[in-house]
Amino acid sequence: MNIFKAIPQWIISPAALLVLAAFFKFCMRGYDYIAYSFIFFAALLIVRHFAPDGLWRAVLILVSIGFMYFCAVEIPIVKNSFTDKDAERDYFIVLGAAVHGDTPSLALQHRLEGALEYMEQHPDSIAIVSGGKGQGENITEAQCMHEWLIAHGVAAERIIMEPKATSTMENLQFSFDIIRSRGDDPNGNIAIVSSSYHLYRAKCMAKILGAEAAGVRGNMGYPIYMLNCYIREAFGVTHLWVFGR
Repeated sequence: MNIFKAIPQWIISPAALLVLAAFFKFCMRGYDYIAYSFIFFAALLIVRHFAPDGLWRAVLILVSIGFMYFCAVEIPIVKNSFTDKDAERDYFIVLGAAVHGDTPSLALQHRLEGALEYMEQHPDSIAIVSGGKGQGENITEAQCMHEWLIAHGVAAERIIMEPKATSTMENLQFSFDIIRSRGDDPNGNIAIVSSSYHLYRAKCMAKILGAEAAGVRGNMGYPIYMLNCYIREAFGVTHLWVFGR
């Protein structure tokens, strides 16, 4: 008991935040940005304790500017996180996500569930499932999606595989090439199926490649996991705005 009494009170909150950060970083899959957020707030508390008032005010100003920028980035992400009205198109592109061995990750399964619902609502649309083979994947993401859709009753002739892409930009570019090879124009003729947080960036990339696209949201994941993804997406969108990819 005397040991705990000897611990300065100001240390308790940062220590608790760092414990939470370690839990989300090392005990949970895919929650890294939640962990980084806890580390950031712990660092702020430590700076608040040691920094002189002038330096602390400067830190607060910088943090406030960063938070306002973060909110500005999140506005279009959230605004575009729903399925667009009148999203029926001749083609829709299902963007790949991780495959664990031969099994779709939870993120990919949610996208596939959204794709399946879309196919049921629009029986004339053709799916292009796009994604190559990454580390830890026994098959390509395209093959995994193809097999999942077939297993859920989708006719094979409605599915086209694009098995080479390693990024969202390549997903779209290679899928557009397939559409053009079939004598069609992707501009205004495609929908993109992806996770809700990813739709804004995907539609921006499609526009960079010369095509207007509708967005179709996959099924939602766990709330805390989705929060992690929305935080991470702000960095992805910033990269797109700065580098155009």
